[in-house]
Amino acid sequence: MSWEDRLVGAFILAEQEKVLELVREKLAAGVPATEILADCNQGMVELGERFAKGDCFIPELMFAGMCMKAVLAELAPELEKCRAPKSAGKIVIGTVQHDVHDIGKDIVVMLLRGVGFEVIDLGVDVAPARFVEAIRRHQPTVVGMSLLLTTCFKAIAATVKAIEEAGLRQSVSLMLGGAAASELLKEKTGCDFYGKTAVDGVHYAGKLAGVG
Repeated sequence: MSWEDRLVGAFILAEQEKVLELVREKLAAGVPATEILADCNQGMVELGERFAKGDCFIPELMFAGMCMKAVLAELAPELEKCRAPKSAGKIVIGTVQHDVHDIGKDIVVMLLRGVGFEVIDLGVDVAPARFVEAIRRHQPTVVGMSLLLTTCFKAIAATVKAIEEAGLRQSVSLMLGGAAASELLKEKTGCDFYGKTAVDGVHYAGKLAGVG
């Protein structure tokens, strides 16, 4: 079994000590931190798919989230070294109103900063008005919205509506991510992009900025 398969498998099972052991082995072998993080992210993606099918539940996602935070702390020094010296542009990102999950968002933020973006992280449970305020203040090219809970679909629609009513829709590209996000939700709410993984979102932002 490859390192990647072992790491993804350990991550899905939330075996934190095993995950960290494999992460350290890969770092010692010279594997880029971004590749290691992508493998862990694959574990999160698979867990999200299992959650959507009812094959796992919130506790499993919470344990995986704790595991991912430990991985991020382990990889932070190496990811910092990868950060580009010049800003690729500004991005505003936040977990939408009534959702307090931040693992997926934090991964995207770290990766975006790693490729040179100036990221304004609004945190969790972000009301539509706060997104509008941040767009006016920072004038980003991209706004990212994250959600884990299907009960927060209306928060996406409300945020898009608030941005439109503020006359700011044409100035930004809206992207969605998170376990509850989907291509269908993107279409129904009028967003521009849905990323299944954190890497997808980074690639999309990079293409818009001409850096990927």
